[in-house]
Amino acid sequence: MPTQPPDIDAILQQLVAASQSHATGFMQSMPLRDADIAEINRALLASPEQCRKLADLQQTYLKQWISILRNDGEHPVPDSGDRRFSSPEWTDIAWFNVMRSLYLLNSRYIDAIAAVPGVAPETRRRLQFFSRQFIDAMSPTNNPVTNPQSIVRAIRSGGESLARGAKAFADDLARGHISMTDESAFKPGRNIAVTPGEVIFENELIQLLQYRAQTEQVSERPLLIVPPFINKYYILDLRPENSFVRYCVEQGVTTFMISWRNVSESLGHLGWDDYMAMGVFEAIDAARNISGTDSLNALGYCVGGTLLASALAVKEARSERPVHSLSLLASMLDFSDVGEIRSYVDEAYVRQCEHDFSAGGVVAGSQLTNAFASLRANELVWHFVVNNYLLGKPPPAFDLLYWNTDSTNLPGPLYAYYLRNMYLENRLRIPGSL
Repeated sequence: MPTQPPDIDAILQQLVAASQSHATGFMQSMPLRDADIAEINRALLASPEQCRKLADLQQTYLKQWISILRNDGEHPVPDSGDRRFSSPEWTDIAWFNVMRSLYLLNSRYIDAIAAVPGVAPETRRRLQFFSRQFIDAMSPTNNPVTNPQSIVRAIRSGGESLARGAKAFADDLARGHISMTDESAFKPGRNIAVTPGEVIFENELIQLLQYRAQTEQVSERPLLIVPPFINKYYILDLRPENSFVRYCVEQGVTTFMISWRNVSESLGHLGWDDYMAMGVFEAIDAARNISGTDSLNALGYCVGGTLLASALAVKEARSERPVHSLSLLASMLDFSDVGEIRSYVDEAYVRQCEHDFSAGGVVAGSQLTNAFASLRANELVWHFVVNNYLLGKPPPAFDLLYWNTDSTNLPGPLYAYYLRNMYLENRLRIPGSL
């Protein structure tokens, strides 16, 4: 029997709705406050000179807008690293060329407004960040009816690409996140996290894995790895060819690694001190007891390194030195410059978290994953919206992105404490302040 052709109209409506839903939801998650907007408005109208600059900016914008519609003069072109408009249809077809040019013009006008002088630096930084989020979300590449690649692919496939995209959207909706990789291509213990190891200790919060040295001569001191508690443990044991754990055991180093439990409501009361005590301290004790050594070497990755450094500072204050050497990978100890993620973390947000989690609770790991993805929205959000939904292509298999989406939940009190004392007040670097 002949296969039933896809209902193009229905599928297209579904994909348009999906694109709009992603854009709306994405922008609603941006905590830009009314006070920020009010400060910008005051700055724009602060003086006659400022009003004149704004009028000049608007006049230039209007002239360029008319020039694009008339197809005369020079049109805005994408930045050299912007791959969104690389398809030849964006320049070969007049309608799409105009659409691209108007989008780029609007983007640069918004950027210019966000850069208006006379605004407090913190407000300017937040405005520029959220303006960029808005600009990225509104790109015509993100909608199936304004993306020529999507249209051409749909025509050539007889609508099959749209049908595949609609199914991908439904599947991701069920998962609760955009697929950044072919998740069926990986499974811990099958083709990632395959270095032979065993659980040699566990408590409510952690399992401690031991990987035995694979040489006749074994290093005197073992290595304890503390990975971030917002993701699964195997970032340093992905595939055999890029596994740090495998490298260690092949060099004769007995290696221990903490695996953080995916926190449920029953552990939603735990805080930073609990993660030090039940996580780092108990892991150190267990590793020392099993290896029969007085001290070990320790390595922390990302926020795991921040926690490890905090724990060792406590040990030092108690005149205890169970660790011979400390190595940190991508771990922050001084939070004076945390980058664009600071746009999400201000006093109002932290107070809200402290209120919400005063009696405990859980922060979904996916919430943090989405926040970090938004820092590079074009690459880690909208690229996959276009590839997966509008073009109907499966994302390629990528072990690092698989790990990145394999997140764990956090206790709310831990999350609030970390934001307050590290990100907001930067107290970890001050002796005795914690």
